[in-house]
Amino acid sequence: MFKLSKKADYGLIAVKHLATHRNALAYSAAEIADQYGISGTLMAKVLQKLAREGVLQARHGAAGGYQLARDPEQISALDVISAIDGPVLITSCVTNHGNCDATPRCSVREPLRRVNESILQVLSSVTISQMSEDPQEPTLVALQK
Repeated sequence: MFKLSKKADYGLIAVKHLATHRNALAYSAAEIADQYGISGTLMAKVLQKLAREGVLQARHGAAGGYQLARDPEQISALDVISAIDGPVLITSCVTNHGNCDATPRCSVREPLRRVNESILQVLSSVTISQMSEDPQEPTLVALQK
């Protein structure tokens, strides 16, 4: 089953929260975690990783916390997921890190590569700004037939 990690989910929640509350100076990991009923320790780790990867900025001091490093229109869902989990892959044969034992006979490697590319394209086209819009807005991404 293709599924985002819990950390990636929390990263998207946090980044969306920061995008919808951009008027505030900064939010701490505890403030965001409390808002959504998430472990403060886990949220702190997620936010630290997003800051290391350049998605967020960490502010120190009394009014410290985290802020978006870029405009929400410039941060994609893929940026957040990749910052937390690394490359998005639906199967290990999609990478170019060598061949598995079945490569010479494999009939699904190329179709799976195309599926993976489509997933990456969708995730990179959905911005945090779009995720923060009113739920009555049209769909985030229109899938092509």
